Amino acid sequence: MKKRINKSTIWNALFFIGILVILFVPSAKAMLMQGLMEIGLFRPDTEVKPATDLSAVPQAETIRFSDAKGKTFTLDELKGKVVFLNFWATWCPPCLAEMPSINKLYEQYKNDPKVVFVMVDADGKLPKAQAYLDRKKFSLPVYSLDTAVPEILFSGSLPTTVVLDKQGRISYNESGVANYASKKFIEFIETLKSLEESSDRFNTNEKKVKPLKN
Repeated sequence: MKKRINKSTIWNALFFIGILVILFVPSAKAMLMQGLMEIGLFRPDTEVKPATDLSAVPQAETIRFSDAKGKTFTLDELKGKVVFLNFWATWCPPCLAEMPSINKLYEQYKNDPKVVFVMVDADGKLPKAQAYLDRKKFSLPVYSLDTAVPEILFSGSLPTTVVLDKQGRISYNESGVANYASKKFIEFIETLKSLEESSDRFNTNEKKVKPLKN
């Protein structure tokens, strides 16, 4: 009887410690989420929806990004390409959980001139972000923001992923962890790639423009 009580106590203690680790250690929580992704949870919503035109949003097309070497570019310069834009941080467990799937997607399209990946470190600490990517052997390009961002693109929730079509319109905008290496999401990217720049397949939504973030 004593042995049973001792074993029960030990298992309860280990379970409690495991819960604490998952709650307070970002990498442990990320691993749990990755396991859930493997069984089919956290699938991105790839239903084709009307795209949101950014041309009516003040300063949206002039949002500027820079890399660790100081090279800069704006969203407007990326027109004609499908843009995968992800806002993340190294302390964010859901961000870390979806990173392997994003890297897998990137590896598929890194040599495709029609698709561009912009991984935005929300903290603006590029050396720390790059160190994490290097440690995980991810080849994703990481950038920092040099300008304010309209709330229609990023409201502050991490992670946030936005996909722009070749006309620079928002075709996908979701917050929270997701498996971006899924077959359906790849088919979604292929659909956007196949659309002509002058295509009107996606009609502009009548959305109220929110003010820029400070």
